[in-house]
Order: sequence, then structure tokens, then C-alpha cells
Amino acid sequence: MRIALCNEVVADLPFARQCALAAALGYDGIEIAPFTLDREAPHRLSAGRRAEVRRAAAEAGIPITSLHWLLVAPAGLSITSGDPAVRARTLEVIERLIGLAADLGARLLVHGSPAQRRAEGPGDAARAEEAMARAGEWAARAGLTYCLEPLARRETNWVTTVAEAAEVVRRLGVPGLRTMLDLCAAGNGEAEPAAALLERWVPTGLIAHVHLNDRNRRAPGQGADRFGPVLAALRRAGYAGDCAVEPFEYLPDGPTCAARAIGYLRGLQEESRP
Repeated sequence: MRIALCNEVVADLPFARQCALAAALGYDGIEIAPFTLDREAPHRLSAGRRAEVRRAAAEAGIPITSLHWLLVAPAGLSITSGDPAVRARTLEVIERLIGLAADLGARLLVHGSPAQRRAEGPGDAARAEEAMARAGEWAARAGLTYCLEPLARRETNWVTTVAEAAEVVRRLGVPGLRTMLDLCAAGNGEAEPAAALLERWVPTGLIAHVHLNDRNRRAPGQGADRFGPVLAALRRAGYAGDCAVEPFEYLPDGPTCAARAIGYLRGLQEESRP
């Protein structure tokens, strides 16, 4: 199991310095929010810029594990919209971001993007599922995995629990499509503790990624949630995928938040070793 840092936590730094910092702090990888690379059209990142990003990670000795926050940029995207132009543009962005992930050496994409998936009327949920099916097919062709992320009800109204996400994934039956667990979302919406969810769902093969964050939106170790049981549950379930530290509030600042989180998590891992 690798622990990656979500790069928006330290997005004030140039990307090469983000990678160097993550490696120096002891992270095993870096997860990229595409909008941090280009705030207008990250899906159209030039071949030269893609090579530069991949080279920066390689020189720091840290792999790019995954992409997330996929539909933040460009503006106006939606997987539920009935507007043909909006839908076509959104699907194009998703397909191109899968290509970006492949070019960067990542192996997984996480589809959260709550504002771009609200189901407000008839047909919205069906359009969202169709988009996930196509994303999973594109990801499979590229040798990648595309994860539908369950989000708390305060964030969105479509797929708010692991069970709902698993139902979509199973119903669609697309090889490249899986789900994941975000601990902040789980803590603010699931009936079961995160450790119990992991022990139940990891053995199904449907959980392909985990976001580590406290339900208070801060980093592991900066709230009341206990992450020892979470790491123990992952170990018992035989989880061999990636986890990524993804706080939404960076206290007291991004680099310090990143340092505190990995120190806390590595300490828990050390304590749990035989």
C-alpha cells in the first residue's frame, strides 16, 4: 500500500518543488488535481508540458499515482446535463484526462466533482451512469482504472454511499470502472465506521483507492477521527492499492499540513508492525 500526497495541498509551489517536497517528507507518490497544472484547459496540456511534469516527478523519485478533482476546469462541465453541447464537451474532457493520466504514468483517476454531477431532473442519473460507463471503457483501453467516488449528501445528491457506488459499478459491468472510499465523505454520510466499510468492501474488489482525511475536512491527525483502525482494516483486508492524503483545509499551511499528516500515518504504521 502506497501513501500519496494530493498536490493541491502544496499547489502554491512549482510542480517540481511539490514533487521534491512530497518525496522528502516520505510520501510514496503524488496525486494530481489537473486544474493545478492548467486552470483553463488541463485536458489539452501540451505534449511538452506533459513530459515536463512526468520528468519532474521522476527526478524527485516519486511516481504520479493518480488524478482527481477531474471536472473543476474548464468551467461549465456536467455529467448529468441534458444539454447536448455541455455533455459532449464534458465527455471529451473526461476522455482526454484519461489520456493525460496515461501520459503521466498514473494508473487511476478519481471522479468526485460534486458540482458537476447533481441530478435535478428526469434522465440526469441515467446520463451520469452512461458517462461512467464510457469513462470506464476508455480507462480500460488505456490500462487504467476510473473510480466513481461516493460523496457526502452535503456535497451532491448522486451516489453518496459506497453501496450506491458499488451498485452502479456492478450494474454497468465495465472492466475499467471501480469505486473508492473517501474518509471525510464516509464520516459525514455513512452509517458504518470507515474501518468497517473497508473490511466489508475491499474483499469485493470494488475498492480501488482511498482518500485519507478527517471528517472535519482536515488532514489525518488534525481531528477526532482515529486512523489506526483504518490502516489496520486495510491491512487485514489485504488492500494493495494506493491511499492519498486529501485534506480540504491546510493548517497551518500546505507544507506543514502535509508533513504532519505523513508523520502521523507513518507512526501508526510503525506501531502496528509485528
